[in-house]
Amino acid sequence: MNRLHDFAGEAIGTCILVFFGCGSVAGAVLFSSHAGLFQVAAIWGIGVTLAIYATRHLSCAHLNPAVSVAMVIGRRMVPAKLPAYLGGQFAGAFLAACLLYLLFGPSIGAYENMHAIVRGAPESVRTAMIFGEFYPNPGAGAVVAVSAWNAFGAEAVGTFILVFLIFSLTEGCNVGRPDEALAPLFIGLTVTVIICILAPLTQAGLNPARDLSPRLFAWLAGWRQAAMPDSGYGFLTVYVLGPLVGGSLASLFFTAVVQPLMNNKNQAGCGCRK
Repeated sequence: MNRLHDFAGEAIGTCILVFFGCGSVAGAVLFSSHAGLFQVAAIWGIGVTLAIYATRHLSCAHLNPAVSVAMVIGRRMVPAKLPAYLGGQFAGAFLAACLLYLLFGPSIGAYENMHAIVRGAPESVRTAMIFGEFYPNPGAGAVVAVSAWNAFGAEAVGTFILVFLIFSLTEGCNVGRPDEALAPLFIGLTVTVIICILAPLTQAGLNPARDLSPRLFAWLAGWRQAAMPDSGYGFLTVYVLGPLVGGSLASLFFTAVVQPLMNNKNQAGCGCRK
């Protein structure tokens, strides 16, 4: 039963996160309904916050394989829970992509007809970016030079910062502590800031489930090679391996360096009183 709770919580939460976030991208691409990167980033951040609040009493609301793997490495979650968490995250992200296409499919088709875009051709990344991510960002509006290594580094660094802040703001899955009541809000703000900085380079995925499941849906829905255009499997190394590496390094750094320093400080006292 606990595994069912874990799977359901991660699936529902990740579905909410991806539906809100990718929905904001759909609005920006199809209707120019958001003025500037910050609005899209803010919707992503709000989506993360609401998804965590909605599901953290079912699971620990990781909603991201990079976070779940980091929690196992940092011994905040037992490895036996990992399959349910990962399965829920990838399933929830795929469901969100299905719902978005159900709602926006006709508009996507109209946009492609209006701009003479053949779905599956290289130029159809302009609509495929609603689901998966690409580097450099097809909607950046400027000449951006981003190599595969540059993109990998951006995703790794962004996820490192995100996971480090999650470890700093939370302690395991204890949602009853008063000081953790606002943690989802600050995690959402962290996502917003990271997207504002990194999205021009890679669209700031930071989450293997958020990228891979919608990308797979786009491939099945007719984008084919345009959904996975990198012959060197950059969509796997950049958007799956990059976040996993960044999150894992953040977990190791926090548990090996920061946590002992915090424990020593707590034992010694803050030294502010004489």
